Amino acid sequence: MAKTRDSGVDEAKAAREKGYRNPSGPRPPRQRVWARSGDVLKHAIVNRGTAFTQEERRELGLVGLQPSGVVDIDGQMRRVYEQFRSQPDPLAKNLFLSALRDRNETLFYRLLSENLEEMLPIVYTPTIGEAIERFSHWYMRPSGVFLSIDEPDAIEESYRNYGLGSDDVDLVVVTDAEGILGIGDQGVGGVMIASGKLAVYTAAAGIHPRRAIPVVLDVGTDNLGLLNDDLYIGARHARVRGERYDAFVEKFVEVTTKLYPHAMIHWEDFGAGNAHRILSTYRERCCTFNDDIQGTAAVVLAAALSACRTTHTPIEEQRVVVHGAGTAGIGIVELMRDEMVRAGLSPEEANARFWCLGSRGLISEHLGDHVRDFQRPFARTKKELADWKVQDPAHIGLADVVRHAQPTVLIGTSAQAGAFTKDVVQEMARHTERPIVFPLSNPTSKAEALPEDLLDWTDGKALLATGSPFEPVEYGDVTYEIAQANNALVFPGIGLAVTVCRPTRVTDHMIAAAAEAVGRIGSGGGLGSSLLPPVDVLRAVSGSVAMAVCAAAEEDGVARVTVENPVQEVFDLMWQPTYRPIDAV
Repeated sequence: MAKTRDSGVDEAKAAREKGYRNPSGPRPPRQRVWARSGDVLKHAIVNRGTAFTQEERRELGLVGLQPSGVVDIDGQMRRVYEQFRSQPDPLAKNLFLSALRDRNETLFYRLLSENLEEMLPIVYTPTIGEAIERFSHWYMRPSGVFLSIDEPDAIEESYRNYGLGSDDVDLVVVTDAEGILGIGDQGVGGVMIASGKLAVYTAAAGIHPRRAIPVVLDVGTDNLGLLNDDLYIGARHARVRGERYDAFVEKFVEVTTKLYPHAMIHWEDFGAGNAHRILSTYRERCCTFNDDIQGTAAVVLAAALSACRTTHTPIEEQRVVVHGAGTAGIGIVELMRDEMVRAGLSPEEANARFWCLGSRGLISEHLGDHVRDFQRPFARTKKELADWKVQDPAHIGLADVVRHAQPTVLIGTSAQAGAFTKDVVQEMARHTERPIVFPLSNPTSKAEALPEDLLDWTDGKALLATGSPFEPVEYGDVTYEIAQANNALVFPGIGLAVTVCRPTRVTDHMIAAAAEAVGRIGSGGGLGSSLLPPVDVLRAVSGSVAMAVCAAAEEDGVARVTVENPVQEVFDLMWQPTYRPIDAV
């Protein structure tokens, strides 16, 4: 049985010796440590710095290696939070937190968990984008598993060198870094997006930090700036595509599922040309999830269900326009469509309630071969558009679609700043009392509209969710809380459910269950209230999501572990960032 990587501690083995039902938890009450002397301080999951008691220092050979004072985790929290706040800018704060994570994981996650609203934008989007761009220049310590398309036979060796056994992994977060946030192809630096995602899994849902693996598939890069940078440390050739790429991904999945049969593969920031295709290929073969497609769709559906509750209009009666029919946009449409089908519509009736726009305008038969396979089910026929009065049927714009379709829901995933103009929004408001408008593109500079404008154009009646965080808006005598459609409301709870019920795959029903759970927590209340819960209650949200997803997995017959006491079993498997008593062995 392998020890947990670089820790001198084997918590999976300790859990089994205590008789717990699976290796991932609940956590044993004491931490077993083999390391001694200076080696203890090198292992982030064991090191607790000045919080080691005098007895622990004697047992672990730390006498004289620390200042004599003992400071508990609360005192350490005050110190590191003060240091964090003193950093001059977001990137410096990101680097400070990364260094803390490398030094003392428990303290890092305690700090992050208690300050999620403030620190989530630092450890993840948007600040992590800049850190990724500088990865090769600021490289300090390996942060995951690096798999090169030039050495496909080294995948298994690379995993084994990471040091985790087959029962010791709950999650593998993998990227090929082609579609990183809003900055595109970042080559090997994309490993940091996988590492950042796992930090959110741990802080928001208690996924044990040493039971997850960040992976980058280094298939080259088409970023000429990186290829011409002498310090770039990835494969120095153009991005490999086609059959060789597919064979490499197949090899990755084959080895991952063989070595870690209980783990969920989380695909992150793959390019539009591969994301849907890869998910479709493997979703029936193994436990796998794409946050850009399914996570985004789930949180948007959650906001939509909350809005439906506010307007007293069921989801199946909504008319939806999606501006930006790429990976995320079509993922939203598919999940909302499936929810309408569950509510009683036929698939054809549900499809007919969506109008999707891409870079060439409305997706329709007029576009011919320019319609991608994953967009085709939602392409409008020439017959449907015959009566529309438009200047060019081969390029029907947003204003034309809103005028003819008369949507009740308008969703933006286009990265086109200002696409939701005053004329478009007011045309929409002419046909619905409470327009549901979701400008989701990140960062703020790419948002389709700003909340204050949307409220002004609709006399405060719009129901809003945004991709970026926005401060509350004062309009009239009402303060409007702006819901952020943050995927962190969804994906950590799905990952937690995987650790609890061990599903063989992630079904559409499980994704919808996650959305419904979040939608129920969203207030959907009086004028000005947020459609979604705030980020600072993520732990509670993740627990609710996990219970709902486990129940759906049981209904779908994919759960390998029956959950008999959901509240207790979910709570037991949430790792808590606290210093547990040590057994020096």
